[in-house]
Amino acid sequence: MNKQILQITQRIINRSKDSRSAYLEKIAAEKSTTVHRASLSCGNLAHGFAACGKEDKARLRGVNHSDIAIVSSYNDMLSAHQPYHSYPQIIKNAIKETGGVAQFAGGVPAMCDGVTQGQPGMDLSLMSRDVIAMSTAVALSHNMFDGALMLGICDKIVPGLLIASMTFGHLPTVFVPAGPMPSGLPNKEKARVRQQFAQGEVGTEELLAAESASYHSAGTCTFFGTANSNQLVVEVMGLHLPGASFVAPNTPLREALTKAAARQVTRLTQQSGNYMPIGKMIDERSIVNAIVALLATGGSTNLTMHIIAFAKAAGIIINFQDFNDLSDAVPLLTRIYPNGHADINQFQQAGGMALLFKELIDAGLVHEDVETICGRGLRRYTQQPVLENGELKWLDGATSSGDSEVIATVAKPFKNDGGLKVMKGNLGTSVLKTSSLREGSFVIKAPAVVFEDQHQLVSAFQAGELDKDFIAVVRFQGPKARGMPELHKLTPPLGVLQDKGFKVALVTDGRMSGASGKVPAAIHLCPEAVDGGLIAKIQNGDMLLLDGESGELSLLVDDAELAARQADTFNVNGHHQGMGRELFGVMRRNLSSADTGACSLFDDGL
Repeated sequence: MNKQILQITQRIINRSKDSRSAYLEKIAAEKSTTVHRASLSCGNLAHGFAACGKEDKARLRGVNHSDIAIVSSYNDMLSAHQPYHSYPQIIKNAIKETGGVAQFAGGVPAMCDGVTQGQPGMDLSLMSRDVIAMSTAVALSHNMFDGALMLGICDKIVPGLLIASMTFGHLPTVFVPAGPMPSGLPNKEKARVRQQFAQGEVGTEELLAAESASYHSAGTCTFFGTANSNQLVVEVMGLHLPGASFVAPNTPLREALTKAAARQVTRLTQQSGNYMPIGKMIDERSIVNAIVALLATGGSTNLTMHIIAFAKAAGIIINFQDFNDLSDAVPLLTRIYPNGHADINQFQQAGGMALLFKELIDAGLVHEDVETICGRGLRRYTQQPVLENGELKWLDGATSSGDSEVIATVAKPFKNDGGLKVMKGNLGTSVLKTSSLREGSFVIKAPAVVFEDQHQLVSAFQAGELDKDFIAVVRFQGPKARGMPELHKLTPPLGVLQDKGFKVALVTDGRMSGASGKVPAAIHLCPEAVDGGLIAKIQNGDMLLLDGESGELSLLVDDAELAARQADTFNVNGHHQGMGRELFGVMRRNLSSADTGACSLFDDGL
């Protein structure tokens, strides 16, 4: 094992000693020596299986057969989740063949950031993660279940399901993906058309045609944003079957993997004699593996908050500095858009997860001796699934890259670090993704132009007011101010200005899309403006330094002058009303800072 990664892992173990011990005691107390429904009264149990068929009722009356919960984010508007429509019956049939029963325990909401980008509904996006966690808790609260299958893919859905799964850590749990849509219009071309539209060179019809050619069928979007980063992280933690993450939906192999996932969870229940609950399976080493894989692939910055949140649900304390220090030890091994030209299907064709696992394991960059849903050891994940004469098998995966521009080697990486930098200075602490930055754009010293809404920046750009070197400050976007909406609308105009040769960057207490990258963006700034952050005192023309090499983020204004300044206050101006936002006030006010997961679910007793 890499010594630096071992040291960071031990640091996390030491930091988490008390909270992890308390967590393990909690899930041990929730374990049952028989089926969980055995603790229910006759009336409870009768309600629990009232709608079941005769055969399932007979099985559930006894104590010899497992009952598996299905929790799904299915809806038919989201392309990534639409394939889940047929999964419950496939799963029920597969589990019935093992002698068990599967029940659809509950659905969780699933919103699409792609639909809500720049819209009022985006203010609910991050908070929806906590709603998903609570919805999953309601689904599992009946205590009927001996294991769980989680069906989810996209941005906040998987982290919400993970938070809940860790909370119900006494249950064996398997995550079931649905796969990416076929490749459409290349992501680079889509980005080009977006920039043309931002400059007025093409109209709405041309833009919609390009977007529709990119997002064109059932399945996950093919760029390496938060959704596909989620899938990679879940597989690296051993919660997917090997190679399951990026198999296309509605294919025989995809259906075979879904059936296999259903059967696999029954092999982990108390009744199987091979009990492996998710809370015991996922430990500090598993979380470090997740971060390493995210960094090695240049994944979404949203996961910096999500990993902190779901790790905390398992009693494991992670912080931004852990990401920073692991990034120093981990080379960048993939170029997937926005960090390169390829999409996730091309990554799969170049060797995919099996090859990535091989590189990381052979170089000692991940902990190999961890538990997974397939047993102990990550080496199993260097295999890939295939169908041979209708039978699902796993064969050894690629040992070398099928496209060296998409997957590199540890010996000759794309970058020597993982491309994530924690920025610190008098403004506070933030995160900068460097893996897709252009040479020469790592250090920017320029005057501030202050905005309190991304639409204000777009209007200034359209008015020709931003043709200059500057650092955009977009504030009052943090968790407690607005729920931390993504600021993806800023990507095209700032990209246009960068292409014109201007030195531009972004500083915000909000967040950017997992698809953003080439413009330097110090995001997730803590403390946020409404929590007393210095960002609330920045004025137009103030000099700022964003140094992606040293990690310094500073407001270059005399301390005495700053002390004399009044901080600007948040003008709510309707941001908490409309599109359901008025229902989320209590949650919004209780969100923690970004560096502690931007979460509303935990109290000091965890």
